[in-house]
Amino acid sequence: MKRNNIIKAAFYAVRILLTVIIPALCLYILYKYEYISQFGSIDNIVGVIPVAFAVLAAGGGVALVWLKYSKKTAPLAICMAVLVIFTAALFPAALRGSWWIAKPDKLSGSDGDISAYAPFTEGSLTAKLGEESELVLDSGLPVIDGALALYPVYSAVVEAVYEKSVYNGEAQFTNTVEAFNALIAGERDVIFTAAASQNQRDAAAKAGVELKHTPVGKEAFVFVAGKGNPVNSITHQQIRNIYSGKTAFWSTLGWREGGRIIAFQRPDGSGSQTGLQSIMKGLPVQSPQPLPSAGLIGSNSLMQQISAEWKGVQPALGYTYRFFGNTMYPNPGAKFLRIDGVEPSVENIKSGAYPFTVNFYAVTRGEPAGNTQKLINWILSPQGQRLIEKTGYVPL
Repeated sequence: MKRNNIIKAAFYAVRILLTVIIPALCLYILYKYEYISQFGSIDNIVGVIPVAFAVLAAGGGVALVWLKYSKKTAPLAICMAVLVIFTAALFPAALRGSWWIAKPDKLSGSDGDISAYAPFTEGSLTAKLGEESELVLDSGLPVIDGALALYPVYSAVVEAVYEKSVYNGEAQFTNTVEAFNALIAGERDVIFTAAASQNQRDAAAKAGVELKHTPVGKEAFVFVAGKGNPVNSITHQQIRNIYSGKTAFWSTLGWREGGRIIAFQRPDGSGSQTGLQSIMKGLPVQSPQPLPSAGLIGSNSLMQQISAEWKGVQPALGYTYRFFGNTMYPNPGAKFLRIDGVEPSVENIKSGAYPFTVNFYAVTRGEPAGNTQKLINWILSPQGQRLIEKTGYVPL
């Protein structure tokens, strides 16, 4: 009898422990993904689903712990077990808002023709050094590639440093994704990009390649809206709420007439998408939601579509890099938003006051050597940094 009492007491103790652990685990998950601290910012059904799944999983789990099992309760137990398994299995999809059968449209990384910045061409828009370069390379020219937004930088570097008579198109442009692929494959000597994404780091590690990032300049990662949008400033947390799917309406940000936020994204692996992911800091980025009208995808250019109108307002939100949106593909109908009240000005980038100030890099396979090392050293020299500034970017 005494032994039975001990077993019974132990059984109840385990039940009590599980009753505490299961809800605590669900609460921790909601806390980790900011659903507790930002609950008041959730304004849409898709954003509520992860909370509902966590509550159902906790409730179902606790109910299973205390259910008196018998033939009569077996169907109820099975239903509750299925509910717990179902909610747990679908929770990752709920975090991403991946509920759409048709794949929603997403802007590509292409925004137009960059041939105007090609080096050694008549009328090229490349920044000019304006003095004799302290480095001239006339053989063994490093093959360069990089991000679309940084093409004016490395094109200007090539025009300043490479001997024109031997230049044979060593400055190439694909895009960030293809540039990293080519670097990892050994087809490029150096690429100019934002920091590698986790997928790109993983691909390099799988190929046995170490990616060496050398900072060569500064830039601002900016958020863009139409000029007709009365919201001029957005907080870091509001951006995280929007792109994690918690906030879907401009009214939550104070613009009652704005309707649903059309939050454009870039392709995975692009420099700007990696920039967004760095802001999210591990918080899953919501899958792109269906557009209210297919016409809003327009020319597939974020800087142009950001000012598109829908039902009399400009509800789009997007992101890019300051130089790209300010100089390469400006849109008179678009504006940069202040972040936490701070404008993405050159002064605020230099001082670090703007919160999304980032470095851009010369990325190599391991430590650079030979002419590649000479080229990077020159870019980091006072003369090279002056050229960085002349391109419109911010020197280190």
